[in-house]
Amino acid sequence: MIATAAFCAVFAGLLAMTAAIMARHRAGGAADLAVLAAADHALQGEETACGLARRVAGAQGAVVVRCAVAGETADVAAEARAGPYTVRARSRAGPAEGPGAVPGAVPDAGAGGPSGAAGGPTGAAGGAAGGLQRR
Repeated sequence: MIATAAFCAVFAGLLAMTAAIMARHRAGGAADLAVLAAADHALQGEETACGLARRVAGAQGAVVVRCAVAGETADVAAEARAGPYTVRARSRAGPAEGPGAVPGAVPDAGAGGPSGAAGGPTGAAGGAAGGLQRR
């Protein structure tokens, strides 16, 4: 009887952990896709770019809670829910050329930096022409 109760408690804990992990991945993926969409349309203005980011995040089951566009660079924060958990992820995308960037250099897939030239576990998005940075 005690073993059954312990098994149920461990199983419930694993289910809760799985829900939190799912929410984190959904929020991260939605933020990444939304920021790429916003950066792609950044020159059309913040309203257009952020509107598109909201549509993309919504299609991923998330909500954009912050969207900012400065020049060709976009910064998006998205939230996703799974069960009782709400997780927020933030991504930034824009051209790799800028302060601190080495012209023509291909960024290391594991390195993020102030230039926004590299992404997290997904690697570089767009090589030297553009980048994605998750925070």
